[in-house]
Amino acid sequence: MNFVSVRIITSDVQRLVRFYGEITGMPVTMYTEDFAELATSACTLAIGSTRTLMLFGGDIARPADNHTAIIEFRVSDVDAEFERLSDTLNGVTVQKPTTMPWGNRSLLFRDPDGNLLNFFTPVTAGAIRKFDSVEAARLT
Repeated sequence: MNFVSVRIITSDVQRLVRFYGEITGMPVTMYTEDFAELATSACTLAIGSTRTLMLFGGDIARPADNHTAIIEFRVSDVDAEFERLSDTLNGVTVQKPTTMPWGNRSLLFRDPDGNLLNFFTPVTAGAIRKFDSVEAARLT
């Protein structure tokens, strides 16, 4: 089994496409007006409109109502990302870059739908080793 995707359901696909394209600096592919994907080397973030829910049988998810999940992106320098995105993250930052007890330097903020995002950089030897071994295992 392979974990390949997380999908956000939204009432405004274009708004999230613009936001995720800006914060990641990566292209977001629009397949239809109701569905887009941001593909990274590790996983894909899908963005689907509320209209796509009908394909799954109806009202099974609610946009802008997530209170449990955090979408995480490993970045090379979380402090540099915070500086680069300072205008975009103004008013939506939950926690400025902080070194967490498990060894990651973390920036927590919200997307336009209120979903939590974490940009993080492993900074302790243990955290760096952990993510380097995960990366090496994925490549084999």
